[in-house]
Amino acid sequence: MPAPVRVPSSTGRGGPLRPGLPRLRTVLTVAGTALVVQRALRRRIRRSPLWPLPALEQPISGRGREAARRAARANGLDGAQPGRPATLRLRVAERTEVADGVVALRLEGERLPVWEPGAHLDLVLPSGAVRPYSLCGEPADAVRADGGSYTLAVRLIEDGRGGSREVHEVLRAGMTVEVRGPRNRFPLEDCHAYLFVAGGIGITPILPMVRQAEAEGVPWRLVYAGRSRASMPFLAEVEKLAGGGAGGAGGERLTVVAEDVDGRPDLAAALADAPPHAAVYCCGPEPLMDAVADLLPDGPAGLTLHTERFAPTATGPAAAGGADGASDDVAFAVELRRTGRTVTVPAGTSVLRAIREQALPDLAYSCEEGFCGTCQQRVLAGEVDHRDALLTDAERDDSLLVCVSRAKRGSGLVLDL
Repeated sequence: MPAPVRVPSSTGRGGPLRPGLPRLRTVLTVAGTALVVQRALRRRIRRSPLWPLPALEQPISGRGREAARRAARANGLDGAQPGRPATLRLRVAERTEVADGVVALRLEGERLPVWEPGAHLDLVLPSGAVRPYSLCGEPADAVRADGGSYTLAVRLIEDGRGGSREVHEVLRAGMTVEVRGPRNRFPLEDCHAYLFVAGGIGITPILPMVRQAEAEGVPWRLVYAGRSRASMPFLAEVEKLAGGGAGGAGGERLTVVAEDVDGRPDLAAALADAPPHAAVYCCGPEPLMDAVADLLPDGPAGLTLHTERFAPTATGPAAAGGADGASDDVAFAVELRRTGRTVTVPAGTSVLRAIREQALPDLAYSCEEGFCGTCQQRVLAGEVDHRDALLTDAERDDSLLVCVSRAKRGSGLVLDL
């Protein structure tokens, strides 16, 4: 048995105290300590309302970004910002054509950040243009002992803005490129079953999701559509995955629709066959994603739709114009609260461009079309005309993407910059 604990009696210069009668000095000491602690807690909470979570050493917006970049450069992490990935310099280790008009790039480097299905990289092209491309390799490749790597696949867009053409015509094995990321706005959420819908190059974020669902034994089905079989990247791997499941033939889990032979995919039938409360993940051309969204209410109960858009949508700046395409944008003022400056955003000029030209030239951005989220900023006051297809309703309550969104007519904005 443990030895009994002996509680020493309280004594003082006047002899033993009577039980239950603490000294006045003790009472005052305890009360004073409590007051000091209370005041310290109040000061700590004022500095960080999310206390006991740690306060950020530098603010995520405004001048703190440049200070963070300077500190990051000193530590060899050029381009790093609080809450944002560093810029990585990677070598193009391999360049292969994986379908008609589609090249895959394997980028090698050391100490690569890990990623999960749905993530993308911002590729900084030699011209300085920045384009987001989904990661389509194996997440485990990033942390291989013999050297990490990322894999991207890029389709040549003849009438695009030039980024894909630069990838196809300029990037070669052995060159060094910069990337930012990875970041994930299209994560694969836990679910009891999945329906994947991919159109053409939209297979790139979907493929790692299919691999993960297969590895975890979660039921899945994939509708993969393209102009022709020759134009559909990673088709052989997808067919192998579909045919390799326990007790499942490829036709039960995979529907390949080559439009030059089969016409358009029957999306209504695919949704009707989905299990109730399944997660539907869709990536591809805008008409494909819009069609899935329109048909979703007619499917089984509880289906949830997840999409990723890497192209401008009808909610972008062009949508503000009338039938003749003329914009009804007007100039407005934006106060940068932390910087102490007010900039004027002219009609036809983005908030992003005005801020970079007049106040903060290093303000971070990427796609300039409202779908990557790099330029998201906190709104302190004003009414926002949201023109992106990315932010959730909750995010739109107090933030905007400064590359496409504006103040509503007759309003200005105050940003936490």
